Amino acid sequence: MHRPAISQLITKNESYYSLVIAVAKRARQIADELSANNQILEEKPVKIAVEEFASGKCRLIEDPALKPTKSEQ
Repeated sequence: MHRPAISQLITKNESYYSLVIAVAKRARQIADELSANNQILEEKPVKIAVEEFASGKCRLIEDPALKPTKSEQ
């Protein structure tokens, strides 16, 4: 799979920061799962996580309560 564009990974209402955090968390989960099962990592966990977000296997869900208000921006 080619490297997906950012526009394929997030919608207009999501932030780049949230995407980075979500990909990092998923990559950590992948690495931990493989380590727990004593499996060898064939690809980098970040690459796998990005591919999962691009394919729709994982989704970015932001908590609206955490979004800054207009006065905070």
